[in-house]
Amino acid sequence: MAGDDFAQIVNVVNLYAVAVDAHRYDLFREIFTDDIRCDFGGGAAFSGIETFIASYEGIHAVFSATQHMVSGHAVRIDGERACCFSYVCGRFRRALEGGEGLFESTGWYDDVLTRTRAGWRISERTSRMVSHSGDVRVMQAMPGIDTDYVLLSLFGEAAAGRIRFLA
Repeated sequence: MAGDDFAQIVNVVNLYAVAVDAHRYDLFREIFTDDIRCDFGGGAAFSGIETFIASYEGIHAVFSATQHMVSGHAVRIDGERACCFSYVCGRFRRALEGGEGLFESTGWYDDVLTRTRAGWRISERTSRMVSHSGDVRVMQAMPGIDTDYVLLSLFGEAAAGRIRFLA
């Protein structure tokens, strides 16, 4: 694996956290392909960059702050495609009746990337949650999205063949 490819892939994955937390959704075009498919679980799934951007602008507008920390990147490159598995811890703050509420979750991103003329871009993202704490009302930001979260384990998802990085 070329070190430059590894660094570019990790940078693209990390840029997502900066874009979301800064509400700079224009950066999504530097992170995702135009035909991006994302599945965050609980009914939160998006296809296409324009739908993804518009959805995120609406969903994240209610938060007074977010913080996404991505770490533990494992990368496999196969020609013009790559997989990157990384861990994520997300914090979400929102004004609620009686003050600010805080919600924190941990989980992972299982990304498929494609080498484009502009560099590596995420073409598929699956995100799953391992744990959460705090006030779940903070996350009730999107109508029709389930906040009765299903918590999963990496070993269970891997045994079921649902982790692309390990396929």
